[in-house]
Amino acid sequence: EVQLVESGGGLVQAGGSLRLSCAASGFRFDDCAIGWFRQAPGKEREGVSGISTSDGRTYYADSVKGRFTISSDNAKNTVYLQMNSLKPEDTAVYYCAADTDPIALALVEIEYNYWGQGTQVTVSS
Repeated sequence: EVQLVESGGGLVQAGGSLRLSCAASGFRFDDCAIGWFRQAPGKEREGVSGISTSDGRTYYADSVKGRFTISSDNAKNTVYLQMNSLKPEDTAVYYCAADTDPIALALVEIEYNYWGQGTQVTVSS
C-alpha cells in the first residue's frame, strides 16, 4: 500500500521557519519525483517545489525561491521542505505527492499519482 505522510506543519510568526517532512512507503522511493503543493483558502492548489530522488534535481516556484529548500533522504524514504522567511501568504495546507514514473521534473498535478493528506501551515503577521 502506498502511503505519503506529511508532518511538521504548525503556526509560526512571519519571518519564522518550519520544516515539513514527507515520509513515503509502498513504492520505489529512489526513482521517483516528490513534489510539494499547497492550497490556500479560496485558491487553487499550486506547486511549490519538487525533487528527483534519483539524481537530486530540484525545482522551485518563483514565489518560494531563495526561501524554501527541498531535500531528500533516500535512506529514510523521506523528503523535507525547509521553509524560511515565512510570509502570511505562505499560509496553506501543504501536500506532498509522488510521481512514480517521472518523465520530467515538473510541478504538474496530473503527473503525480499519489498524494498525502496534507499538513496545515499558518503564518501570522
